[in-house]
Amino acid sequence: MAKIYLDPGHGGTDPGAVANGLQEKNLTLSIALKTRDFLNRDYEGHSIRMSRTSDTTRSLAQRTNDANSWGADYFVSIHINAGGGTGYEDYIFNGSVSNNTVVYRDRLHAEVMKQVDFNNRGKKRANFHVLRETSMPAVLTENGFIDTVADANKLKSDAYLNRIALGHANGIAQALGLRRKSGGGSGQAYVEVITPSLWTYNTADWNDRAVIVNQGEVFTVVRDRFPVGNGHMYQLKSGLYITASTQYVRYYTR
Repeated sequence: MAKIYLDPGHGGTDPGAVANGLQEKNLTLSIALKTRDFLNRDYEGHSIRMSRTSDTTRSLAQRTNDANSWGADYFVSIHINAGGGTGYEDYIFNGSVSNNTVVYRDRLHAEVMKQVDFNNRGKKRANFHVLRETSMPAVLTENGFIDTVADANKLKSDAYLNRIALGHANGIAQALGLRRKSGGGSGQAYVEVITPSLWTYNTADWNDRAVIVNQGEVFTVVRDRFPVGNGHMYQLKSGLYITASTQYVRYYTR
């Protein structure tokens, strides 16, 4: 039974970063709870413990001590960035780490980037308390910049938080080798058009327009989000291609 420790950053008297009408502590809690729910919905062979499940104050030492005493197999600390940048990045300890720490982070990073269209800021190392003082593989994720309007607008969308959480859940499951539940979520991906009308494409080429689709139409995805020029596309079961921009489509799995 794999033990997963989810750590929503900040909380209670510590709001974390604040900007654009958002507080980091609320976003991290939402993403962590959604990650827990996706893991429990789609996978088996694990148990989950969280540093907090509500707006409560927890010191860094309380978080790591709790994870260590529980005997967690993976520690995942969820944060929102600030400082005027844009995009997603994650961290492992900048000292000596196990090979699993690197492998787990690589799998998590890849799965998050499949789900979001944040700029990929890369895989990094730092001397953060939650990475240094944990006795198991640990990662800290930074999910967009709260003080950058474009990132903040994405973080205001519950559907986008679902995508961030699904990336975390799938990445954790891959890292720990969790079994997908039989009869549960198949992992099949879909896109729903959320704008009045939208072009599809015959090939992965923005100039190769095919037919217009309309708001509310849903399509099965056979190739996940991939880069095309300055944007990203999905390939559909019909053979057509469609933009992956969250301005125009909603991506989900079931």
